[in-house]
Amino acid sequence: MYSLLIRTAVIYFVVFLIMRFMGKREIGKLSVLDLVISVMVAEIAVIVIEDVDRPLLDGIVPMVVLMLIQVGTALLSMYNRKIRLLFDGKPSVIISKGKINRDEMRKQRYNLDDLMLQLRENKMTSVADVEFAILETSGKLSVIPKERVEAKETSPEVKEAPNVDVETSGHTPLPKGREKLIPAGYRFEILPIPLIMDGKVQDENLIKIEKTRFWLKNALQAHQVTDFKDVFLCTIDHKGKLFVDVNKKKIT
Repeated sequence: MYSLLIRTAVIYFVVFLIMRFMGKREIGKLSVLDLVISVMVAEIAVIVIEDVDRPLLDGIVPMVVLMLIQVGTALLSMYNRKIRLLFDGKPSVIISKGKINRDEMRKQRYNLDDLMLQLRENKMTSVADVEFAILETSGKLSVIPKERVEAKETSPEVKEAPNVDVETSGHTPLPKGREKLIPAGYRFEILPIPLIMDGKVQDENLIKIEKTRFWLKNALQAHQVTDFKDVFLCTIDHKGKLFVDVNKKKIT
């Protein structure tokens, strides 16, 4: 009995320290990788506690290895978006402009009861009042109501992207009012749309909104930015509002 109590206390503190070293991401955002590691750590802890004849190191060493795997992948995903997408996946648009995307629900095996439950949790009583509902990679439903999308107030750091575009010859800016910043058929998988992440231009998103790097560079000039590498994050919303966060070390 004393051996069992001691083993339980030791494993408790080991698991506690491992979860602490894994960081708040493990608790706040339970991705598939995080879920697998959490389940495995719990299973290993139970086996070591129940089998009093097994050395404690048989449980501690595998748990430490799992911790190193989780921390290592988290660090890699910080600097490589492809790895982030590989482990975390992409968000799924369940509702777009008040219309339910049945194909995406079927693909994610997401039923109407789940949808209505999470809409109620977001204090939404009607699907018609939802501009976008996005199923995040963590399983949480992010809901953007229509009144928020239609609101005219913007934060001080958000500016409208300039009304410039690139024609096939001469790079001539289009007259104001003729361009569409976001194509009508664009599916908002991510709101807002990232154009630059970690100093790297997201060319696939530029293509989706029918823009070019030349247009983006002109848009960044309003923020006194001349090099894409100086930008930590640049996003654009459905109204063409541009948000730019510049790397502090680049500011002089």
